[in-house]
Amino acid sequence: MIRRATLADRPRITEVRLAVRENKLSAASQAKVDRTADWIFENGTFWVWEEAGAVQGFAVADLRDGTIFGLFIHPDYEGRGIGRVLLPKACEDLRAAGFSAATLTTGSGTRAERFYRTNGWQEIGRQDDGQIIFRNSL
Repeated sequence: MIRRATLADRPRITEVRLAVRENKLSAASQAKVDRTADWIFENGTFWVWEEAGAVQGFAVADLRDGTIFGLFIHPDYEGRGIGRVLLPKACEDLRAAGFSAATLTTGSGTRAERFYRTNGWQEIGRQDDGQIIFRNSL
């Protein structure tokens, strides 16, 4: 089931985020991610995939800057097409907020990089740390 997240989902969303095999959070970045998630829960929406009685994946857009803040699937549920279903929901939120394109960043040589390239996202640059900047028209 796909639905908008509620605050009651936040602990499980955190569990999913911390369970991923790639793009692991460092202790230093966790506080920044938590602050951004606070803002998004108050002002935007998280979309979740619920299965077996729990959130197994989520997608979220940051309506302040037109970015996809996150798309994460629990490792036990990877490869089932959940990301392909959730990502458009976050993109719809950006479009409704007036953006004509979405951007995101991800690591080079990762499954995420392959996922975004396969799904039509275009590389538009690199950050100083090597992260790929992708863009997709909405």
